[in-house]
Amino acid sequence: MPITFAFVDDTIVTAVDHKPKRTTHLQRLENIRRNPHVTVLVDQYADDWNALWWVRIRGDAEVQEVVSAEAVAALSDKYEQYRQQPPAGPAIVVRVHEVLAWNADG
Repeated sequence: MPITFAFVDDTIVTAVDHKPKRTTHLQRLENIRRNPHVTVLVDQYADDWNALWWVRIRGDAEVQEVVSAEAVAALSDKYEQYRQQPPAGPAIVVRVHEVLAWNADG
């Protein structure tokens, strides 16, 4: 599922934001509580295939009911919408264990 995220030291942080949800009991949070091993994939698509790239990050995630001030600051620095209305949480914090990258240029 697509997420907004930021790096804080050696972790990736994302948070449940203010956009309307059907429920506050989100399956993605339950999935992490049951199995904290996660993969985050960041990619760049372009019509020019020579510009394609991706980065796969594996780590262990933790659901935190309150978004830390440091995470809010990192997300707000990166995303304009969070400057207007900071995410209230819960947050997902991923401790990075492995990074693998690829790009079309080799």
